[in-house]
Amino acid sequence: MNVALQEADLSFQAGEVPVGAVIVKDGEIIARARNTREQDLDISGHAEINAMKAAEKALGRWTLEGCTLYVTLEPCPMCAGAIKQSRLSSVVFGACDEAEGAICSAYHLFDKDNGLQSVSKGVMEKECREILQRFFKSRRETSK
Repeated sequence: MNVALQEADLSFQAGEVPVGAVIVKDGEIIARARNTREQDLDISGHAEINAMKAAEKALGRWTLEGCTLYVTLEPCPMCAGAIKQSRLSSVVFGACDEAEGAICSAYHLFDKDNGLQSVSKGVMEKECREILQRFFKSRRETSK
């Protein structure tokens, strides 16, 4: 999660919502990414999607069985759909997203048989939440 937080910090510095993601296979990081929606003018430029695309290239296949996604914020419905389709084995996230979280907050897209071997929430939650709070506080202050 520390590496995902580093990616979130890069998002913050670039003016993006600070979310970072890492994909691990066999104990090694095979992909790392951050939000790039504003930079790329791409609605799908979420950290999770970017990390999955990088992992696919690293593995030479579109399926991500045996891989774990670490992400600083609970995935949204779009990312949750991509997680399911990619066949990721596990998801670990930091902060819950009460407004758009698709795992256990606003939506519960993985409650039934979902293909995931495990979901862990609240990993380094304080740090993950703090970077988001700092970002949105700075946006509010600059919009005054």
